[in-house]
Amino acid sequence: MQHITDISRQQIRFSSLEDTISPDNQVRFIDAFVEHIDLYKLDFAIKTLKTEGRPSFNSKVFL
Repeated sequence: MQHITDISRQQIRFSSLEDTISPDNQVRFIDAFVEHIDLYKLDFAIKTLKTEGRPSFNSKVFL
């Protein structure tokens, strides 16, 4: 049976999306541009959802 022999199974390798994107990638410019947009000037606002109303499921069934 064939198996991978290069990487030890006793080690964990962590990686992030930041590590996979090269420093000169265009997506970094778009990310920096979006971070500097003032959403309040564009009439965006943070809304708090109402907590009143019926729940999406019957919570008493699971108790």
